[in-house]
Amino acid sequence: MNKEELRLKYKTLRDNLELNRIDDLSLEIANQVLQLPIWDKVNYHLFLSIRNKKEIDTEYLLQILAGKDKNVVLSKSNFKEGTLSHYLLTDNTTIKVNSYGIPEPIDGIQVSEQQLDVIFVPLLAYDKKGNRIGYGKGFYDRFLAKCKPDVIKVGLSFFPPEDLVIDVREGDIPLDYCITPTEVYRF
Repeated sequence: MNKEELRLKYKTLRDNLELNRIDDLSLEIANQVLQLPIWDKVNYHLFLSIRNKKEIDTEYLLQILAGKDKNVVLSKSNFKEGTLSHYLLTDNTTIKVNSYGIPEPIDGIQVSEQQLDVIFVPLLAYDKKGNRIGYGKGFYDRFLAKCKPDVIKVGLSFFPPEDLVIDVREGDIPLDYCITPTEVYRF
């Protein structure tokens, strides 16, 4: 399947999930993340869930990171430039939902892409080679291209991988792992 077909398929699959099922699956994903060899790192980038798109609830993962005393970094979108800026989550961070439904920090202590060690990446679908399909705006591919080469990229998905994404582009950056409620996929 190509990216557009996969986007449609996985948006539909997510739309059909009940909210209580999303909650249960999100908790299972957070528990699976504990198996990863990533816990010796310092700076973890996390996306906050877009509730109306039925994304994985990352609140459980946020609690794990806080419990392990890790630095959590959140992004703020600039839709005019197609870029993300990154801010350290602190007790003083104010989160506001933007016009696209994305919870984001208003401002705070800015963190460069080069400082990040682990990035939890949102996605709609992915394949067995770690190729990820997002919403199609390229925000995360541009963001990941600015990170240090050894940054660990972890996708989170309710669903298993597709066999192959046929229209992978040169600028697409593959994942290192993808976590589902029942599996840890390594690429």
